[in-house]
Amino acid sequence: MTVPNFITLLRFLMVPAVVYALLLGEMMPAFIIFVVAGISDGVDGFVARHYNQQSELGAYLDPIADKLLLVTVFIMLAILDFLPQWLVVLVVSRDILIIMAVLLSSVMAQPVDMNPIFVSKANTALQFALVSVVLAELAFDTGFGELRVILIYVVAALTVLSAAAYLRLWIDHMANAGGES
Repeated sequence: MTVPNFITLLRFLMVPAVVYALLLGEMMPAFIIFVVAGISDGVDGFVARHYNQQSELGAYLDPIADKLLLVTVFIMLAILDFLPQWLVVLVVSRDILIIMAVLLSSVMAQPVDMNPIFVSKANTALQFALVSVVLAELAFDTGFGELRVILIYVVAALTVLSAAAYLRLWIDHMANAGGES
């Protein structure tokens, strides 16, 4: 068990904590827990790279922890009417499609390496930013003008672009893998 993996496991534990805070209407704790979870994502990556503690387990756990946190909080914010439901459906559908493509590839004995691409990393960063803005507005009882609306549409666009980019990579992979049989 490496330090980065331990940090990632702690991020898994922050998911029910932020959900519970949201359910209780405790927006300040929800904001703090979410921000700490986001920072922990950067910290575990930094520690893994700079102290040579990268592991195969961490390579799987880290993106799962990120997605679990983001998707869960996105869903909660939609249920509580703080994010549009159409955006949450878009974000969750993209993730489900990617998971289905990876599983299908494996079932067909054509496993695909799903390394994050730039548009996907940008999408994840802006999803974190959007959730942080929404939770900050709620925690501090303030608004950031049109920032939330802008982030909603930028996240939607990046979600579609990311889905299209991964679909293209997957189709190319399957076409090339099929030709090698």
